[in-house]
Amino acid sequence: INDELGKPWYEVYAELTPEPIAAASLGQVYKGKLKTGEVVAVKVQRPYVLETVTVDLYIIRRFGMLVRRFFPNITARADIVALLDEWASRFFEELDYVKEGQNAMRFADLMKDDLPQVVVPRTFTELTSRRVLTTEWLEGEKLSQSKADDVGTLVNVGVICFLKQLLEWGFFHSDPHPGNLIRTPDGRLAILDFGLMSEVNDDIKYGMIEAISHLIHRDYEAIVKDFVTLEFIPEGTDLKPILPVLAKVFDQALEGGGAKNINFQELAADLAQITFDYPFRIPPYFALIIRAISTLEGIALVGNPNFAIVDEAYPYIAKRLLTDDSPRLRAALRYMVYGRSNVFDADRMVDLLIALEEYSSASQSARGDMDKELAAQAAAAMSSSARRNPLGGFTSTMPDDSGMPSTSGRSPLDGFNLPPLPLPFPFPGGQASGLPGGLVPASALLSQLYQMSPLGRMLAMQEQGMDAALLNNTPAELQSSANTREALRFIFSNEGAWFREFIMDEIVKSVDALSREQLYALVSRLGLTGVMLPVLLPGASRSSVALAPVVTDEDKKELENVTKLVNFLTRGQSPASFLVPGTATPAQQAQQRAMLVELLPVLPTVATEVMPQLMQRLASRIGARLIRELYV
Repeated sequence: INDELGKPWYEVYAELTPEPIAAASLGQVYKGKLKTGEVVAVKVQRPYVLETVTVDLYIIRRFGMLVRRFFPNITARADIVALLDEWASRFFEELDYVKEGQNAMRFADLMKDDLPQVVVPRTFTELTSRRVLTTEWLEGEKLSQSKADDVGTLVNVGVICFLKQLLEWGFFHSDPHPGNLIRTPDGRLAILDFGLMSEVNDDIKYGMIEAISHLIHRDYEAIVKDFVTLEFIPEGTDLKPILPVLAKVFDQALEGGGAKNINFQELAADLAQITFDYPFRIPPYFALIIRAISTLEGIALVGNPNFAIVDEAYPYIAKRLLTDDSPRLRAALRYMVYGRSNVFDADRMVDLLIALEEYSSASQSARGDMDKELAAQAAAAMSSSARRNPLGGFTSTMPDDSGMPSTSGRSPLDGFNLPPLPLPFPFPGGQASGLPGGLVPASALLSQLYQMSPLGRMLAMQEQGMDAALLNNTPAELQSSANTREALRFIFSNEGAWFREFIMDEIVKSVDALSREQLYALVSRLGLTGVMLPVLLPGASRSSVALAPVVTDEDKKELENVTKLVNFLTRGQSPASFLVPGTATPAQQAQQRAMLVELLPVLPTVATEVMPQLMQRLASRIGARLIRELYV
């Protein structure tokens, strides 16, 4: 200490235990107190460790070189020298306590906003050198030995923390052994010892998420290619002989209930076995990942024998897929939902949204009680604002007659110019609009339909001076409970912008199919299914069309998909109850009002972004279909 800090230890520390109170692998830890009163941990490197480690690594590497030279078949499967070099570079970094202190500060900075439930001891940089590290002293017990009720929660915090390190930041703690994971007296997770850290590039981060999406669909051909990206298989290798072997390994791993219930340690062991017979190797970075994951899994299994790391990771994977707009993850989300057949899978979509809600719940748990005061203040402000003006007086990006943005609560389609919509028969209003007979501005027609819907009517209540009724007519039991799923809040939030773009085409198809089905049902009830309407447009290939639209198998599939999604998002309501006048029961109407109150903060997004985009695409779809039917 005297040599490293350049002065006698008693000029730096007011107190220092005469003997070490803990081992720290290549060092020893003393407990001390600074002159300013802070209690600190002082890690001191053991004498001659650098020299001893250097000689040991040199000898082992020389042995590895001999193996590489005389037994190339072995090193082709597991390159001992490359593995040793990876570990050696980390060992030498571990021997530099200045680097360790910098790692800890970087880690704490990355973690502070998303996971305040994770504690990193402060580093006193002015009292740190290559062989002496001075950090804040943290009280606590090893997480693996704790009997507290919240150990399971803290393990989940640790899983989220590790996934963020690995898949988001690409900078992860490679040595989270039980001694480095501490439960503090206030129920937080303290992480210690940042000497052994590793980094992975974007190719590896995205490659792991892509591999998981392929694994869920059991697309083993894609997984083999993922393994080339992840450096398990050298580029240029013939993949055909490896495919059936990997397929067998993953089939066995998936037997216990799908990808979510894979035992990661057993899978890693099975993959390691392949290295003896095929050009398949465990890359150095992955050896460090296995070590970290095995530690978390081992601690969790003590309290929960059914713990599965992939199952715990899935909510985070879902969150990344639904929010990350990078091209590779966009493609991964599309594959996850549409699969190899390129057909929208509503069940898979619901599964992802459920996982997103689980991640949101786990994240709130990971944040502990940190946000309760802020949340209470925000809720009080929102409640007061909602009761004064349930629709919030939102600012629309649609201009009013003066050319300025409107704050009136008008229909989001007002001022939104869509192309004329060709109808195969005369439609009232065509001449009045100044357009040729049979042509009506699409925005005029769709705006009327929108304003007739329950959603349109509720948004119009502000304009009619019925603001208070929206909240006052909501039963007390619905006002006081959460009626809106977290997934629905997410869809209309800023974070859900990319997902809205992703799902918009399916929404348009669903609304179109629902309107066709409702029109067919109406025409059938009126006994007009045989009625034909004349086509008065010049150049049309048909002289008449049926009043009743044809509901195709594709339409029926779209209706099935939208019903599943709407049932999930609205806790059991049907699409028609929101979009078709007169179909919602009084109870459903009450729940819709309660949901609208809860969604007040995101209504500007619905009104100024979602609805215009939906109507524009819907008009284009209807117009394109009519042109195909009449002119092709």
